Parts: sequence; C-alpha cells; structure tokens
Amino acid sequence: MGDPALSRRGFLAASAAAGLSMTALSACGGDSDGGSSGTTTIEWWNISTTQPAKDVWAALAKQFEAQNSNVKIKIVQLENDAYKSKMTALTASGKLPDIFHTWGGGVLRQQVDAGLVEDLTDRTKEWGDNLLSVAREPYLLDKKVYGVPFDIGMIGFWYNKALFKQAGVSAPPTTWSGFLDAVRKLKAAGITPLALAGKEKWPGMYYWAYLAMRTAGADALQKAGDDKDFTGDGFVQAGQHLQDLVDLKPFQKGFLGAAYSSPTGQAAAVGNGKAAMELMGQWAPTVEADAGKGLGANLGFFPFPAVEGGKGVITEVFGGGGGHALRKGAPQAAVDFLKFFASAATDTALVKKTGVLPVVPAADSAITDPNIKAVQAQLKAATGFQLYLDQAYAPALGQEVNDSVAALIAGSKSPQQVTESITKVAKEEQ
Repeated sequence: MGDPALSRRGFLAASAAAGLSMTALSACGGDSDGGSSGTTTIEWWNISTTQPAKDVWAALAKQFEAQNSNVKIKIVQLENDAYKSKMTALTASGKLPDIFHTWGGGVLRQQVDAGLVEDLTDRTKEWGDNLLSVAREPYLLDKKVYGVPFDIGMIGFWYNKALFKQAGVSAPPTTWSGFLDAVRKLKAAGITPLALAGKEKWPGMYYWAYLAMRTAGADALQKAGDDKDFTGDGFVQAGQHLQDLVDLKPFQKGFLGAAYSSPTGQAAAVGNGKAAMELMGQWAPTVEADAGKGLGANLGFFPFPAVEGGKGVITEVFGGGGGHALRKGAPQAAVDFLKFFASAATDTALVKKTGVLPVVPAADSAITDPNIKAVQAQLKAATGFQLYLDQAYAPALGQEVNDSVAALIAGSKSPQQVTESITKVAKEEQ
C-alpha cells in the first residue's frame, strides 16, 4: 500500500497539480463545529454535477437543514477528475472535508492509514448494519466501517436499440468475438460503434479491467493486486483483446480529447444517437439525458461479454458504488446527515429521481426503469465482484492502470508493456 505518511513537499506538489490554493485547503474541515452563532456548518464534497442529481442532492441538504435548524450544509460539487485531483491534495495536506464522496478500496485505505478518516463502526451500527451488504463491502477495512454507501452498481454496455436494428445486430452479444462482429456490422452501416472519453482515461480502463476478469478470472485479478504482479499471460491477453477492438477504429472522431459528461463528450454521443454504445455504470442513462437528449425506450443494457477460452465468466461483474466518509473528528451533525441520507425515505427519493440502485432494501420497490432493473438483476446473480481498479488499489497504482490502458488505446504502448508498467508501479508501492 505504500507509506501513508505524506511529506509537505509531496503536499505542495499535489496542491500545485490540483490547482488548489493553500487558502482553499485551510478552509476545508476547519471551523465546522460551533461558532458564536451556535450554528454548525458542515462542508459536504460530492461529484453530483449533472442533472437531475445535482438539484436533488441540494434539495436533500435543504431538507436536512429544515429538520435541524442549528446545522448549515455547505456543498462543494466537483466533476469526477477534478474531485480526485483535489482530494489527492487534501489528503496530502492532512485535512479532509467534513463529509466527502468515496468509492472505498485502496484510496480510502490510504486516507484511513494516514489517520484522516473517522471510524464509524459504533456511530452507525444502529442503522448502518441494515444496508445492503454488497454495497457496504468497499468501506469495510479491517472489519471497521469507514464509509456509508448511497449507491451500488456495475459497469456494462448501454446501447441504442434502433442503431443495432439498423446495422442488423439482432441481439446484444454474449461473447467477445460476437461483440467484435457487432462492431464491424455497425461500422459497415456507417454507425459509430462506441463512444469513449479518452481525455479522462478512467472510462478506457473499464475495458482492460473487464477483459482481465474474463481472460484471467476475477480471483486472478485480485491475486495480482496482492502479489503486485500483473505480468501473467491472462493480463497480456486482456491487452491483446483490447488491441483487437482498437484496431477496428470503433470510437467517435476526436475521442482521445473527449470528456465524459460534457456536451461533446462520451455520454452525449450516445444520448444524441451519434454512437451506438458506451461501457459505463448504472448512472449512464441520467448523464446521457443531461449531456445529450437521452434515448428513452431505445436505450438497452447488456453485461460485458464472455471471452472464449478465458477463465472468467459473464456473471463476474466489475463496478462499485458511491459512499460518504467523514474526516477524523467530524461533528455529530455530520453523522446525523449520513443517517438521514441512508434512510428509506431518502433512498427511495434517490432511486425515483436519479436512477441509483437502492442500498436500503425498503427502497427496492421504487425501481421502475427496466434498464435499472436489468442492472440490479445482474448484480443479484453475480458470482464475483471487482471494485473499480483505480479505487481498489493505492492511488499511484490506480492512476498507472488508467494511464497505461489509455496509452494502449492511443497506440503508444503494447499489451505487454501495459502489464510491465502496472507491475513496476505496484512493486514501488510496497
């Protein structure tokens, strides 16, 4: 996992890279408990920058304030990459927000090891133990609770049914060779098969991660992380399968400079019918509708295909969810807000209005969208689960996975070089 202690030099470098001033850092998680007015101000950092989630979450904060007249919620909402960058700087500074978005895994582990995160085991037991167990898993470290989930899901392919029909693709593919055939048919019909946010790198990582799970198996991927060795044949083969896809030139024009949720990015390309598919999480429909027009009844979902001859199976899924953690020493009002956010009433509202998958069993009945039901069905039938690689591993290793896979997609690294680069960083993290 590496040395959790972060030097001031490292902090300053991270701060400069993130574009975050010392003033902004010093304001974070600071004067949150009390004050001359008797009001507790809680700073809440999240990544809900797209609609409808942005307004829904702001309304929930106002609702909590109305129920707790002595509490003020200060919301800081940042796009995914900007959030990760600034949280790196904040972690280096040793001063995190009162409430902050987390995916759990290795990134949360580093923050916990640095003594920056509140242990919520006892403070949430009364209500936290009732949440969906698979959703709680990424935030359990050494059998202690360091985060509370609000979402759970998986990565899969979201596709345009009308474009599939136009290209003569009669059904979603279940094998990798069938998937490549579908890509060829779409291209032959003059349709862009896939949209990809090449600029942001993490969407491309999804392909290599899933292919590694399908060729080597989910257990092998987890073992590689433990052993810090990704040079096995299965991982090289994963890169070769991805190379086969890249060679077909399946992505939209300018994909290497495209963002994910911008009006000209990955989600918009699918939402506006300019590309037939994207590999993305359960939030995809809402972002497609926010960045573009959305596909309505033409939108479908299918799991990542099996790879012929691979050790993995189609029921092993890759994904995760969103959760909230608290800085060490956060006020009781922050815990109260997590309890409010994890209530059946709030979760039901999130399911109905933002399309998240429920983590409170009582909210299951709120799911009406057939695609979200399809995702939930895949999750419930899953025989294995792998957290996002850039969150499952320590930050430097997760970033190297993203960077190396992006280099393969851009044509500057071979499949074998990808595994060698990831292994090199993994060993340096020891």
